[in-house]
Amino acid sequence: MNGHHDIKLLLVEDNSADIRLIKEILHDSNNTKLEISYAESLSKCLAYLEKEVPDVILLDMSLPDSEWPDTLIKVIDKAPHVPIVVLTGLDDEERALESVQRGAQDYMVKNQIETNLLLRTIRYAIERNRMNLELRSMSLTDDLTGIYNRRGFLTLAKQQLKIADRMKNRLLLLFIDLDGMKWINDNLGHREGDRALIDTANILRDTFRESDIIARLGGDEFTVLALEDPGSDNKIFIERLHHNIDMYNTNNNRPYKLAISAGMVYYNSDEPCTIDELLTQADSLMYEEKRKKKKSVA
Repeated sequence: MNGHHDIKLLLVEDNSADIRLIKEILHDSNNTKLEISYAESLSKCLAYLEKEVPDVILLDMSLPDSEWPDTLIKVIDKAPHVPIVVLTGLDDEERALESVQRGAQDYMVKNQIETNLLLRTIRYAIERNRMNLELRSMSLTDDLTGIYNRRGFLTLAKQQLKIADRMKNRLLLLFIDLDGMKWINDNLGHREGDRALIDTANILRDTFRESDIIARLGGDEFTVLALEDPGSDNKIFIERLHHNIDMYNTNNNRPYKLAISAGMVYYNSDEPCTIDELLTQADSLMYEEKRKKKKSVA
């Protein structure tokens, strides 16, 4: 930011009445100095971002030259480190929530905007984005696989739970254990064991979304915290994961087959609990699955 109270803001909006409304609201912000630029189409927004880096982007969901969610994807692609607050109409809240899943920091319903709320949302988006960038640069990733380590996961997951409480979202948490890891290490050596861990991390990356938090907790244990997709059966996550593992086993001629055991639990903001409690619940479900597998083999 350009100074203690300066915020450089890009408003991407093609409706002149909405531009006037937001301009008036922001004009009322006495103690915050705002430098506002405007773009009334996606092409003008991208052209602006070629030359300038704003502190925050207010992005309307319907623009004359672009469909949603392509608009958001292209803006994130052009300015990956700039926080985006999506502006939406009353009937489009579901898509606005999806925008947060896809990488926007927050959203606002246009006819519910008032000065304090808008400024608080802008500041919150900038602050949360700054924190995310800082977290990424700290020692929060696993050296071997490149995904988050335990510390990184706990730090980001706690933040995600707070957001879920605020936005009344449901989350799901998967606790995943790589089967047969001891056999791989004992019979094929630790280098092959490392390879199995790296491949598992890559499969998790391919299976889940950019916005999901994927981590290796240590050893052969992995976890994923994902925003629940309200419109679909969440078993699809596990099915997709098993499908991707099967594809991996088919396409790679290794002297072993990758296999996992997994436990899945939900976080509901109406019944809050800690991330550690969620991990413990999912861990015990994962061990239950492991025990069933051993019984069926015995």
